Amino acid sequence: MSFQRRGLLPLDYRPVVYPGSVLRFRGPAHGLARPYVLCLGGSETFGRFVHAPFAAQLDAALPLDVVNMGVMNAGLDVLMTDPAIRAARTGARAVVLQIPGAQNMTNRFYSVHPRRNDRFIRANGILRTIYREVDFTEFHFTRHLLSRLMGLSPDRFALVTHELRSAWVARMTAYLRDAPMPVHLLWLSRRHPDDPDSPQTLGPDPLFVTREMLDRVAAAAASLTIAAPEGGQISTGTRGMFFAPREAAAARALPGPELHEAAARRLARLLS
Repeated sequence: MSFQRRGLLPLDYRPVVYPGSVLRFRGPAHGLARPYVLCLGGSETFGRFVHAPFAAQLDAALPLDVVNMGVMNAGLDVLMTDPAIRAARTGARAVVLQIPGAQNMTNRFYSVHPRRNDRFIRANGILRTIYREVDFTEFHFTRHLLSRLMGLSPDRFALVTHELRSAWVARMTAYLRDAPMPVHLLWLSRRHPDDPDSPQTLGPDPLFVTREMLDRVAAAAASLTIAAPEGGQISTGTRGMFFAPREAAAARALPGPELHEAAARRLARLLS
């Protein structure tokens, strides 16, 4: 994660490695012998650009340890298969699962890197058939790929989004039904789940996840917490976030401290 060494950043993420994984998680490290709550998710759970992500605030508020195993740009693939995450999930009293987008996971149309899920690996035959004019070797990231496909043909792109949404619902539902402990879902985003998708741009994460999808999977969860701007407005402010000038666009796409505080406050009431 090269962002940890870009100049003299004011944040120290205190990266830690847990046995069985090559991934670096946000510190401080916690032992997994005492009772704990496990927080899983992507860049939002990791708390990129945020001094005190919601997991750290929960750790201070709850009598149990709170272990942050958020992974930068994570999709369901790494959250479901990483050995350290799987081991930690088995021993957790409860899991907080931040809702991931549907784009960063292997599906019938394309494959992603097993650990860095935002990395596009290859297009499968069905996608090559739908988009015969596309040279897929020029893409390295899922958002770049999907932005291009969206611009080429909204009708064909609807086939792609349908596949991603169907796969997302199936995998999320299976994950929740198989969990031996309570799983509390967290929507932590710059957009509210009731806001419509933009027909011209991909928009903020969790990408392609609709309110109807969210309600379907939430039926198998212990709870659903929403931490997002209200009133149909997508927040782009970066007040209280720490980032280098060239990272401003990335910071505007991630939730700021106020949304982390809202998430921690609401989750603390559920988990106390």
